[in-house]
Amino acid sequence: MHTFFVLLLALSVSWASMSNHNGMRGVALWLILVFAVVVREIARLLACSWFNLELRSIQLLPTGGLIQFATADSMERANEGAIQRKIAIVGPITSFLFGGMIGLLIFAATPDVDMLSRPWITPFHLLRAAFWIQLLLGAINLLPAWPLDAGRVLRGEFSRSRGLAGGTRAAVGFGQMIALVMIIAGIVTFNMWLLLIGAFVLIGAQMEDHGLMLQSSVDTVVMRDVMLTEFATLSASDTLEDALEKSIHSMQDVFPVTRGNNLVGVISRQSILEALQSEGNGYVQAIMSRAFHTAQSGDSLVQTLRRMMGPRAQAQLVPVLDGERIVGIITPQNLNQSMSLLALKRRMRNFEEQQS
Repeated sequence: MHTFFVLLLALSVSWASMSNHNGMRGVALWLILVFAVVVREIARLLACSWFNLELRSIQLLPTGGLIQFATADSMERANEGAIQRKIAIVGPITSFLFGGMIGLLIFAATPDVDMLSRPWITPFHLLRAAFWIQLLLGAINLLPAWPLDAGRVLRGEFSRSRGLAGGTRAAVGFGQMIALVMIIAGIVTFNMWLLLIGAFVLIGAQMEDHGLMLQSSVDTVVMRDVMLTEFATLSASDTLEDALEKSIHSMQDVFPVTRGNNLVGVISRQSILEALQSEGNGYVQAIMSRAFHTAQSGDSLVQTLRRMMGPRAQAQLVPVLDGERIVGIITPQNLNQSMSLLALKRRMRNFEEQQS
């Protein structure tokens, strides 16, 4: 949940209290909005599940949610035109249908309630607010502003001619323009709702734009940029006791195994220990894993990880080759630190170029 929800809670409680009403009504109005967002995001989650898309998380904003996918394959499939349009329409349809159901229930239970009286959304009439919040949430997501639902469809149209990165940048820019227009209109007309909605859209667009820039930066990284060049190897003819002794003096948990100049397998420290405890001393070649992936030093890091470190691959070590010679390794343990240092190095280089 984005911290903007906390600001909304404070505004709702203050609104109710300053109008000489119980502050809990402000809390209730806030909970109605949270419920409306959660309902639409559950529907979108089910839609993603229908298309077999794996999600990592959904960050909730007052205008909807920002989905993060667990795998690169899911992200790519979610950006396909047909799937993207179907998932995009689920949110508004859910909000309109749920709002209609609330309206029918209110009409059946208390037909004397005037649902058209202004203000539509207020802590002083929570039943009417529950109806209109659902409709407003559905209507907002029909705006062609990224990252709203209609903005995602617009991004797909832009991507046809500009590519995914260019299409996303165009959609983000268009969404930020719409958000700024709404903010200015809210200030000029003293309309708090226009101002807040514009702010929510602007924040969502900036978050997505930041994510895009980060992804673009990652896409340019090749294996030689982040691989470990100081590493230990084991020989296939080493005994397990010798291999354990060598592993004691290394920070590695997994080791490339060579025979002469050829890479023939990988083995982990844990495998060595387990074999020694269960079967006694033997040779590395007897227990090493011969099923492993390799990468060339000039290969894209993103493409390599997509190929080798999916949820079913369980890769613990990726030997990096220059031709047939092993020149580095990538492990999950070193990758985060290497990426952080590389990002810092690039920021420093960009700063120096700007200064010069």
